[in-house]
Amino acid sequence: MKLPAITIPDRYNYIATFLTLNCNLRCSYCINRFSDLKAPGKMLSGKEWIAGLSRIVSRPDLPVTLGGGEPTLHPDFHEIVNGISEELNIDLLTNLQFDISRFKAEISPERIKRESPYASIRVSYHPEVMDLEALVDKVLNLQNAGYSIGIWGVLHPLHEAEVLKARDFCIGLGIDFRTKEFLGEYDGIMYGSYSYPGAFDKKGVKNVRCRTSELIIGPGGDVFRCHSDLYDGFSPVGNILDPDFYIDESFRSCERYGFCNPCDVKLKTDRFQVYGHTSVEIIR
Repeated sequence: MKLPAITIPDRYNYIATFLTLNCNLRCSYCINRFSDLKAPGKMLSGKEWIAGLSRIVSRPDLPVTLGGGEPTLHPDFHEIVNGISEELNIDLLTNLQFDISRFKAEISPERIKRESPYASIRVSYHPEVMDLEALVDKVLNLQNAGYSIGIWGVLHPLHEAEVLKARDFCIGLGIDFRTKEFLGEYDGIMYGSYSYPGAFDKKGVKNVRCRTSELIIGPGGDVFRCHSDLYDGFSPVGNILDPDFYIDESFRSCERYGFCNPCDVKLKTDRFQVYGHTSVEIIR
């Protein structure tokens, strides 16, 4: 049975699809582990992901972004990429720690490529667990094969100098390398720029009303209000496979303000790379 369409609201900025929360790396500063990451329950099969995601009606500038965890660890990853409706653009967030030969053989460069101010395949570089030269070889291989690909590095205080050195090295090779703020606390100092600075200080909870500008879908197809609810395993607001699911744009009551995830309240660029966007609106 074909599922009814889900139309993405005009004000939405992101479609976050967490194929899995599993990862083959263990970075000490992983934003997914800002709080106690709960082990996900059911993981949708490839066919289920294809059915759920293909019901989305979006715009050329708003792709379905496949992420995680490491999305390529999903056993049906290639099937999902090739099976999603061709009317939807796809972006991929990956650490690229896999054999790229099968990727090149099964996924066309045109399937993950669109007109945008940044690469469609965004590779995360984590110097504490990755070898830069090996990563660069893979990126250049894919870039030369026609894939839209770039590298992003987190400016963690321990690794900032190394990340900036890697950026200069990659740019010299013709690779798009960009940096992101480290979010959270390190050595007693809070890092990052936030629209709601007290939202994740964990000093107590406050009742607020909140709404998101993102469609956040967990590994089991559940749709969440925010990244905090996803990672902490709080009750979803629906499921991508539920025929009756629709996007409710109203402000929802929340009793967890103070335990937000930095991803939701940071001040950042939107999908057009215009600075000043925040994923959620909060009425305190």
